[in-house]
Amino acid sequence: MQENIQELTNKEQWLEGFPVMKQLRTELTEDTYLELFKEMKKDGYMMYALYENNQIVSLAGFSWRTNFYSKRHIFIYDLVTDHAHRSFGYGEKLLNFIHTWAKENGAEYVALESGVQRENAHRFYEDKFDYEKWCYSFRKSL
Repeated sequence: MQENIQELTNKEQWLEGFPVMKQLRTELTEDTYLELFKEMKKDGYMMYALYENNQIVSLAGFSWRTNFYSKRHIFIYDLVTDHAHRSFGYGEKLLNFIHTWAKENGAEYVALESGVQRENAHRFYEDKFDYEKWCYSFRKSL
């Protein structure tokens, strides 16, 4: 097995990642995905993929944030492993990559949000990586 992690930097690569991202963001259409991706890139969003044998098996999307409580940090918006490739450590490898990348680039924290229903993901973050559940995130539809 040959694995590598690389940033997705062009439309062809973004489209290659869409079927995996759609497993996490089920409401997305390909057009909406591309439209939002282009807009998010303007705000510094980056997406990295873990490839196994030239196939994307896991994706992570993140950007820099700075605020009073987490200082300069990386915020992970998306982290997903293809259903057929779960439980092989790909999400763990990709998250370790992000931690290393963030530290090397001056981040003080890595933060993320996870849907309240995603209990398996919460165990993954808390048990394997010692993430702290330290706040609630709220939003209001307008």
